[in-house]
Amino acid sequence: MVSVLTEELMRRGHDVRLCASGDSQTDAELFSVFDRSLRPAGLIDESLQYSLIHVAKALAEADDFDIIHNHNGPPSEIGMALSHMIHVPMLTTLHNQLTADTRFIWSNYEGWYNTISRQQVSMLPDLPNASFAGVVHNAIDVESFPFRPEKDGYLLFIGRITADKAPHLAVEAARRLGVKLILAGKVCIPEEQRYYRDVLAPMLDGKTAEFVGEADAALKRELYAGAQALLLPLAWDELFGLVMIEAMACGTPAVVFRRGAAPELVIDGETGFVIDDVDGMVAALKRIESIDPWRCREHVETYFGPGALADRYLAIYEKILGVKEPVHDHVLA
Repeated sequence: MVSVLTEELMRRGHDVRLCASGDSQTDAELFSVFDRSLRPAGLIDESLQYSLIHVAKALAEADDFDIIHNHNGPPSEIGMALSHMIHVPMLTTLHNQLTADTRFIWSNYEGWYNTISRQQVSMLPDLPNASFAGVVHNAIDVESFPFRPEKDGYLLFIGRITADKAPHLAVEAARRLGVKLILAGKVCIPEEQRYYRDVLAPMLDGKTAEFVGEADAALKRELYAGAQALLLPLAWDELFGLVMIEAMACGTPAVVFRRGAAPELVIDGETGFVIDDVDGMVAALKRIESIDPWRCREHVETYFGPGALADRYLAIYEKILGVKEPVHDHVLA
């Protein structure tokens, strides 16, 4: 999402410094303190020290810019804690829910923040010193997702392999219909490993339910494009859920539980179905051919594309700066 915003701002003629890992691909000026993304480099357990240096060095040159857009996280709170040392306004996009161990930082944060869904606003505690800038839904590079109206004979689950995402319920729904389900997702941290071993793995037979591991960008797009539907039986109030709009961009309807931001992203009966349980999922899948793939694509192009994302954030930047003229410089941390 940060890449989508960065490249669209560059396309519009703005000056952007992207503060990210050294292997990032961008048309913006790239600033980095390490040459690789931390998780593929096997450095997640040491991420705090890298994040501290990353944010500190990025903010050291804050005076060269009009505004700092803080996406750093988790934990985004590092940039917020250090914001007291600079005079340039900071906008923090809250990609994750607040946790008790960072509440003190949030209660002392005097900058701006935005949420990524309307539902997320209702989950926030009182933030006495911060200023709310509004809601900005995430976006994707729609053109990079292949549209395919003709589908293959499988259903799809993509997401972290955890109880929160409940892929075992997707397996149950697919089995009741007698349709193959392909699952792809990350199994990395201990929580994910335990869930995969104890819950999901015993359900995988390679015929009715097949797990293909973590999908890279190419495989993910191939799976989306060929699936009859994306199944997302959420067991928690997810703040956004990129997989829903990614699937719809490929013309693949999303069948999702009514949790979190799902009702904001999927138009029930038009780009998928928003349902409440496995019975509802099974019933919706029996009507999946009533969904027009072109309507799914159109919905994402209109509301979740680069243009819509940049329009919303530019309006917020100008609101924060109190100017009528277009903003020229940004830092994305």
